[in-house]
Amino acid sequence: MLGLKLRRLRLRTRSHKRVARELYFDIGSRVRRLLLVLLAVIVTHTLAMLAFEDIGAADAIWLTLTTLTTVGYGDFSAATHAGRVATVILLYAVGITVLAQLASDYIDYRLQRRQRMLEGKWDWDMEDHLLVVNTPRYNGARYCELFVRQIRETPAFADLPIQFLTTGFPHGLPDTLRELGALHRHGEADNVDDLARVEPEYARHIVVLAHDHYDRRADSSTFDTTHRLTAMIDRERTHVVVECVDDANRQRLRDLGAHSVIRPIRAYPELIVRAIVAPGVETMMENLFTHHGDHSQRYDLTIDDVRWADLVAALIQSDLGTALAYTDEAGEVVCNPSADTRVRGSGLIVMVRANQEPTPARIKACLRAIASTHGTAVG
Repeated sequence: MLGLKLRRLRLRTRSHKRVARELYFDIGSRVRRLLLVLLAVIVTHTLAMLAFEDIGAADAIWLTLTTLTTVGYGDFSAATHAGRVATVILLYAVGITVLAQLASDYIDYRLQRRQRMLEGKWDWDMEDHLLVVNTPRYNGARYCELFVRQIRETPAFADLPIQFLTTGFPHGLPDTLRELGALHRHGEADNVDDLARVEPEYARHIVVLAHDHYDRRADSSTFDTTHRLTAMIDRERTHVVVECVDDANRQRLRDLGAHSVIRPIRAYPELIVRAIVAPGVETMMENLFTHHGDHSQRYDLTIDDVRWADLVAALIQSDLGTALAYTDEAGEVVCNPSADTRVRGSGLIVMVRANQEPTPARIKACLRAIASTHGTAVG
């Protein structure tokens, strides 16, 4: 009874191992093994033909290959009994079968390789690339598309390789992202093996996105990921940009080694792109979105034929702020016009300091001074 149980256990174990081999074998290794077997068969049969048949080396190789591929031109064939036996055993019984299996496995290997690439299970060999860690929890595909498009529209980064490390695309990247040349590795940033597979040490830029920009706990994951990354990279070579949900954690992330720390703004992926292309610009742009620190302020007033360069210079010299744009007579906002533009409009947009915000009266007084100097009108 005990022997029967042991026998069943052994059979069950063998069955499990056989199933595992059939389902999870390395097809690449199998292709290489079959190729070696096929080469051995070709060499052995060629030597047999040289030994048993009255033909030269070139004709022996020709006979072996034409027989193996079942072409059989008929110009050469084995004439001796020993040569025919060798052909039957080596080529008919073994070689043709191995060749057919090799062709089938190679096609399967190519299909499997492509499938692994699409599903993010392929290890890409990348260098000087942009590595994006995580994707937004909400509308991640749309955000990533806008982000990559902004990168591609920047001349200096138009051909920059881009790779995402995320679990947000379990079935592969959307077609729009693949068409833009983006790649991805399916994995999690808090997994050391997954992080190592995307080779952050060779990246030129790394962006760590907050998975959920509504949840302050996302900073914990960002902190952990940034800590792992900074231990793997050379900060002189790789520029690291991270998102921070809670402003109280900004300095902690900078202390870890992040070069740029910004608040997640999902409607404007351009903010991240600016932090990559022109580090430091993101600080100014963030100020424009908030009322803290420097912020933009609109002043409704009539401006008639004032040179833009004179207007900007007068505001700066009066320590009132920096003119960014104006509203023209049609109500359209004109940003950063050329210096010699003659401004005519009904409003002025100025970057001012929160602790020293000028009143509309002071702005008008400054512009009247310009008008009196240059003979223009301000209302």
